Amino acid sequence: MSSSPALDVGQAHARHAEFRIVDVRTPGEYASGHLPGALNIPLDRIGRSLPELREAAQAQELLLVCASGTRSQNAARTLAGHGIAATSLTGGTASWSAQGHPLDYPAGGPRRVWAMERQVRLTAGGIVLLGLLLGLFVHPAFQLLSAGIAAGLVFSALTDTCGMAVVLGRLPFNRRR
Repeated sequence: MSSSPALDVGQAHARHAEFRIVDVRTPGEYASGHLPGALNIPLDRIGRSLPELREAAQAQELLLVCASGTRSQNAARTLAGHGIAATSLTGGTASWSAQGHPLDYPAGGPRRVWAMERQVRLTAGGIVLLGLLLGLFVHPAFQLLSAGIAAGLVFSALTDTCGMAVVLGRLPFNRRR
């Protein structure tokens, strides 16, 4: 898998006005604070937004942003596969705010939504624990639930995708109000 261009926070901040910034996190994460001027197009909607993104990329260079840089790199690779050039922000909004740069919030202030990675860890851990407890106290076959989550995590790591994040992204608290 080839890597897409990436900028660190210092480089991106210095050139902030040159970019059309696209935040690929869920709407709930976006509402918890985003780079000034960022447009929210969640990673699972990138494919449906190709015409708009192609048009935007012709007007300005695209800078893709997520919480830590992983999803924005995935989005940049997806766009590159469709002939759309985009750059990813290394470290994402976490690095941006850690270096003292401001974040914008929707009217009414920030929403407190956990980052998608944290939601996935909680869900996966909870299902594994549930499978082990049910396997111990109800029937050993419930341990297959834990094995299924383990297999999903391995697949997720090998493919750099996350089906659980896609499912969690569809929950009401991860959507726009």
